[in-house]
Amino acid sequence: MNICCSTVRTGQKGAKMSSQERSAPRRRNPRGQGQVLKAQLVDAAAKLLSTLDQPETLTLRQVAREVGVAPASIYSHFPDLSALIQHVLRLRYEELARLMDQAAESAPDPLVDLVARCAAYVRWGVGQPGHYRTLFGGRMPDDLVPGSAHGAGAELLEAVVTSLAAAAEGERRQPSAEQQWQAGLMLWTALHGLVSLYNDHGNIPWPPLDDLIADLLSLHTARPAAEIAALLPQYGDDPGLAPDSI
Repeated sequence: MNICCSTVRTGQKGAKMSSQERSAPRRRNPRGQGQVLKAQLVDAAAKLLSTLDQPETLTLRQVAREVGVAPASIYSHFPDLSALIQHVLRLRYEELARLMDQAAESAPDPLVDLVARCAAYVRWGVGQPGHYRTLFGGRMPDDLVPGSAHGAGAELLEAVVTSLAAAAEGERRQPSAEQQWQAGLMLWTALHGLVSLYNDHGNIPWPPLDDLIADLLSLHTARPAAEIAALLPQYGDDPGLAPDSI
């Protein structure tokens, strides 16, 4: 599929205008408002990454078309497509980290901290499936998005590892640092699996999301699911949305 330009049949009389040609020209930003265009480019790239069937095929031309500017206008803000995508990834990781930190900021004990962080993670992933796929879908080629671009994701995992280890303190047998890391990694794997399957297979008669979160954390903390459920923060009527989600 050619995603860079529209095509017309040769020899066809009165060729139709492309959607780009039909759209009204974009007004130039006033002098000194280049940051406005930068924000628009970032928003457009984030939208396309979260909605394209094949986000790995994103091009600068598509981003420019979404905003209504010439592709050359992008280079005054981002040197290439990779830099733009990495900027989007950083913003999305910051958003998710902020929500998890806010959810746990008033936690009175480690277990509540863990429950709040994990619930915020799952709810954001379910409420923002396109953005979640952008971060954790793993479809971007390495030459476009290097592994270092996901460094903030490692920080999220570290927060879960630390929280789970703190919630496990007081047990008769204290796990080693390596065992704590593995336990946190397995918990994150379970959280990711829950979000991914919930988003991709909505036709399954899933139990309520709160029940799934409680059961999952019960397995990883050896606490009763009812105890976990009682600690889950409430976000209103829609279980798939966390506060301040974008």
